Amino acid sequence: MDTASLDAPMAGDGCRAEAFCEHYREPLKAACAEDTEIWQVYATNFGPDGFDDSIALYRSISRNRTFVLFEGDELAGMSSYLGIDQHRGVLEIGGTYYRPPLRGTGFNRRVKDMMLRRAFDCGFRRVEFRVDERNKRSQAAMAKLGAVREGVMRADRITWTGHVRDTVLFSILKEEWV
Repeated sequence: MDTASLDAPMAGDGCRAEAFCEHYREPLKAACAEDTEIWQVYATNFGPDGFDDSIALYRSISRNRTFVLFEGDELAGMSSYLGIDQHRGVLEIGGTYYRPPLRGTGFNRRVKDMMLRRAFDCGFRRVEFRVDERNKRSQAAMAKLGAVREGVMRADRITWTGHVRDTVLFSILKEEWV
């Protein structure tokens, strides 16, 4: 399992990802502030009032890797590898946010293809996606990606708003991904 390579910059079809570092803080914070309502269906608040604490939390967990996403040279959003478990060969792609103009454009597919390719090339056998049951757009995107809906984890977590969240679990196995 090559976990060190997970951190390296990635490039895909017109998109790329670089590991979060401090010089991206303010531009990414501004991008996340473009849609303050979306954070209501996220477990963690990356909106204007929560960004600094949330990015610090993500970065403090050694089994996470957070990336800043670009379309061409334009900052497009963020995504992370979460809960990296090299012994099980499993990780989650999550904490994903795209600036509003990029939603519904195919950007999600290109980013997920890039991140899935990296995970599987590094030796992971399973990639998971956890989606708030209320987030129908993300669930549809997972289905379109070809992820298998495995079920609902009832009352799985308490979000930053205090909402007790039901989480829909999706996954893609290495041999299923094309």
